[in-house]
Order: sequence, then C-alpha cells, then structure tokens
Amino acid sequence: MGKRPLQILTALLALVPILTGIITMLGVSDPLYASAGVPALPVLDSNLRFFGGFWLGLGLALLWLVPRIESQSVLFRAVWGGIFLGGVGRLLSILLIGAPPIPFIGFTALELIGAPLFIWWQHRVATAART
Repeated sequence: MGKRPLQILTALLALVPILTGIITMLGVSDPLYASAGVPALPVLDSNLRFFGGFWLGLGLALLWLVPRIESQSVLFRAVWGGIFLGGVGRLLSILLIGAPPIPFIGFTALELIGAPLFIWWQHRVATAART
C-alpha cells in the first residue's frame, strides 16, 4: 500500500468525475436524466450543469496532485472530504426518498467508506516520505 499504487488508483478514480462531470454538464439532456424523463426545468438544468462543472474540476484536481501525492495532503483531504460529504448527501437521499439504481449504491459506498480509507492511505504515504 505504497505511493505508486495510491497514485495509480487515484489517477484511475479521477477519470470518473472527469468523464461523468463532462456528461453531467449536458444538464437534463444527460443520458441518465433524459432516459428517466426528467423535465427541463431551468433551475434543475442549471444546478445539474453547475454540479457537472464542479465534479469535472474535482476530478482534474485529483489528477493534478497525483505526481506529488505524498506532499499534497491538504488538497487530497479536501477533495476526498468533499467526496465523503457527497456520499452523505446520497445517503440522505436513500433514507428520505428511496434507493437509486444499483451503481449509485456502489458510488455511495465508495464515497462513505472509500474516502476515509484514501485519506488514511495518503497519510501513511506522506508520513513515510518524510522519514
């Protein structure tokens, strides 16, 4: 569980928000929402496109820190902390509205369980780099 595996996995996982962020910037025309028949409400479309842009930026930030992953603890924690909070939002949605399609349950698990594990892993890599 050293630096190189953390870099590789972080780079691979960064592709998820990069690709889905680009797609979500399509707003209600995003294939996921379009297939669900989500109405083209301006406030909803605007929020989806904002979320997509933010998600894209988060993925780019993850990708940017990969080469210096052992020295970018603050940014690493901020990004994964944001992902964790997104998982809290998904969990609230599950509890209050109902379960989404199965892939989103997996995303929720990654966000709630994976985020703290990634922060712990990066902390170990950063500590080892200082010694």
